[in-house]
Amino acid sequence: MTFGFAPSPATSISAPTHVASHVARLLEPAEWSAAGIPLLRNPRDVVSGLHARHRPVPETAVVAVLDHEERLAASASFTRRASAADGWEFRNALLVHLRRVIPHDLRRREPVRTAVLLYCREGDERWTEEDGAWMWGLRDACTLHGLRCGAYITLTRGGWQVLGEGRGGRRPSSSSQPMDLADSMARPPATAVRTASGAAEALRRTAAR
Repeated sequence: MTFGFAPSPATSISAPTHVASHVARLLEPAEWSAAGIPLLRNPRDVVSGLHARHRPVPETAVVAVLDHEERLAASASFTRRASAADGWEFRNALLVHLRRVIPHDLRRREPVRTAVLLYCREGDERWTEEDGAWMWGLRDACTLHGLRCGAYITLTRGGWQVLGEGRGGRRPSSSSQPMDLADSMARPPATAVRTASGAAEALRRTAAR
């Protein structure tokens, strides 16, 4: 998978200290890939189900908690506030909604449930600093709520993309009509998931699990 990145003024050497601290609260694709994020067995099913349930439009975040069999335990959606992309702010927003929909698992020795984040936005599938801030926020929110940090998925006009894995598809997209929720849960026979050339190792890890 090829990630594009356009430098912003916030990353310049002369950036103010408070701006630099915001930029530090993000994860770049290489860091995310190296973090051992568990792969979804059926990413298309997860994306289609969340799209049908929450009907996201651009700037909508959908956080979902999955059990060990990848069944949906809880989910919530919200629109991001009009502010700079900051992982700390995103972390706090995710925590608020997680606490509303599901109890924490902090008493467990290790997490048994996984949180994934679907973010609907403008633009293409290339990684942005906003994506990096959401990744940072998801990872930190999971730690504070006793969950395993799972996939970060973007939904754009071009379709959906699991960042860091190279897996994606054209439907659903940010402009497509959601299917009926019952249909999204029917789990038809699996079809090929679009992968980028760099995703072979990720898929081998999936098969080994």
